[in-house]
Amino acid sequence: MRAVSVSKADDNQNDRARAWSGEAPDALIWPALYEGIRVKRMVAYAIDLIIIAVLLTVMWMVGIFFVAISFGLLAPVLALATALFPIAYHTSLIGGPASATVGMRVMDLRVVAWNGNRPGYAQAALQTVLFYVSVTIATFLVLTVSLFNPRGRCLHDLLAGTVTINDLHLRAVENNPELP
Repeated sequence: MRAVSVSKADDNQNDRARAWSGEAPDALIWPALYEGIRVKRMVAYAIDLIIIAVLLTVMWMVGIFFVAISFGLLAPVLALATALFPIAYHTSLIGGPASATVGMRVMDLRVVAWNGNRPGYAQAALQTVLFYVSVTIATFLVLTVSLFNPRGRCLHDLLAGTVTINDLHLRAVENNPELP
């Protein structure tokens, strides 16, 4: 299997560059793409949780003002916004041009669709919802699935058709067409 890079000018899929053709690279052939994925994902999620907590705190400070001046009528809106904010955060960033949340960027990770494309917003939303549902049900047992698969994919990755990879190593693969 050979990784391929398609320039944005040649790509006809809504300006989405393809990281590879076919299925995701095998972990035995391209181990650098998956090295340390589990630990990096946990650290990235911790960073994202801190960012989300800060942003929710700011939202609540502003929101409490509007709840007060509306005599509590906007309290349900604030509660709904609080519940939906983490989903919107992950969906918008994973489905966006960088295909990674801020924590993932810090840890040099990227989410890629199984076929090599960047995930769209619908696929990112599916992955995010599946992640939060699986974490709600099984807490950190979500990572158990990743122990039994060489690419380190969690249950929500498998169901959403995505794979998280080391972005630095993917860039090296994309820039070197000589690699197998």
